[in-house]
Amino acid sequence: MDFDFPLRKIIHVDMDAFYASVEQHDNPELKGKPIAVGGGSKRGVVSAASYEARKFGVRSAMAGSIARRNCPELIFVKPRFDRYKEVSMQIRNIFFEYTDLVEPLSLDEAYLDVTENKKGNPSATLIAQEIRGKIFDKTGMTASAGISINKFIAKVASDYNKPNGQKTVNPEEVIEFLENLDIRKFYGVGKVTAEKMYRLGIFTGLDLKKKSLEFLEDHFGKSGSYYFHVVRGIHLSSVKPHRIPKSVGAERTFFENLSSEIFMLEKLENIAIELERRLQKSKIAGKTITLKIKYSDFTLQTRSKTLPYFIASKDLILETAKELLYQSSLENSVRLLGISLANLNTEKEKKSEEKELVLVQLKFDF
Repeated sequence: MDFDFPLRKIIHVDMDAFYASVEQHDNPELKGKPIAVGGGSKRGVVSAASYEARKFGVRSAMAGSIARRNCPELIFVKPRFDRYKEVSMQIRNIFFEYTDLVEPLSLDEAYLDVTENKKGNPSATLIAQEIRGKIFDKTGMTASAGISINKFIAKVASDYNKPNGQKTVNPEEVIEFLENLDIRKFYGVGKVTAEKMYRLGIFTGLDLKKKSLEFLEDHFGKSGSYYFHVVRGIHLSSVKPHRIPKSVGAERTFFENLSSEIFMLEKLENIAIELERRLQKSKIAGKTITLKIKYSDFTLQTRSKTLPYFIASKDLILETAKELLYQSSLENSVRLLGISLANLNTEKEKKSEEKELVLVQLKFDF
């Protein structure tokens, strides 16, 4: 199969139940047991769950009370983010043994471009195996990997043989792989979008491929173009060692639900102060402010406003956040508030990404 765009050798490495695995590694008494990292109290939320806990339906972002109901024997462990960062850096140093083109997505996953690599190894598949082996030797934890011609397919593939496995999608296998893919497996298609696609008769990649660009843009807006191209194996985003953030935010979950806007003003000020600190640290400013409100029934609401100028100070952030808070009445008591800033002054940097299509016909040894 020949592609009219640059082919790369991309690996997506994803640690298996990372936070929970760190806890089980550091405390052998937890091995083989269902554990959840997070709070098990009435107000607690699960940050991560071991595979033993996932068998009972325990998932990240689930309320601790629900998780305990699903799995009465569930063991809750307090998060230790400093420890997770420490292990994450050990893993990242392994990546750098092979390439400097490493794009971390979070503490537990990253993209690697090994088209040209420090080992001179032409096989991305073998490199992924080596990396996973070194991660286990260094940390005692397992990782899964996906290997293919671009970031999108590598990301999807890394989930195929979890835990402690990997999958390679060779260039000549890409189209068939995507056509047979369940639409729910497409990275970027969430639950709501999947349900909408079902209503439109789209259940697999092949169904998606049959839809025209105009059809997809009419029904999914800007995302329509993304779906149109990725199902054809086209995803030109390069591995970016220094990822440019799309937004910067801060949020707080409260021990007691807040029932009045008046009680929220002090909380919003503290959030704005934290957001200002993060913006100053990154030397970033933005124009679009979004207020995030999570109610006691876990429903989520966002309210946004775009200003004609860039801001980064807590006073201007707080002023706009207050305006958004009073924009309409609250629907219920509130358990979480957050403020984020988007439409950042880093947009110009993003536009410098490579967009030119180049005719490349290469024989890759994956």
